[in-house]
Amino acid sequence: MRAVVQRVLEAKVVVDGETVAQIDKGLLALAAFSDDDNEDTIKYTMDKIINLRIFEDSNEKMNLSINDVGGSLVVVPNFTVYGDVRKGRRPSFIMSANPDKARALFEQTVSITKSIFDKAQFGIFQADMKVHLINDGPVTVLVDSDRII
Repeated sequence: MRAVVQRVLEAKVVVDGETVAQIDKGLLALAAFSDDDNEDTIKYTMDKIINLRIFEDSNEKMNLSINDVGGSLVVVPNFTVYGDVRKGRRPSFIMSANPDKARALFEQTVSITKSIFDKAQFGIFQADMKVHLINDGPVTVLVDSDRII
């Protein structure tokens, strides 16, 4: 599982003109899945995101997690995060899980995340989403279970 995580002052996800997720201070995670992902990689990645210490403490050091600052989380399914642009000009998505597997993995991500963090909201799988955010910092990090586990 791979996620591009952004610290935000606010974020929202709109589908067909309707807001389906909206937070103030917190994190926005654009999440993608590969064929190798499973419950363990989801748990690892979501735990890592929720406990990332990328919020500033009173000494202006990135030392606090989303829990520490009372923030919220929005997870948006985004298969293009696995896009490989090393060759040619058109991204290759061969590393992305097929849509059926990715849907099941995203549904599992929703379930797992809700069980460990009660201030989480989610985008909609395979929807045409408009994601609005104000990046704070800007702070953006990549969390990739393939490179860690």
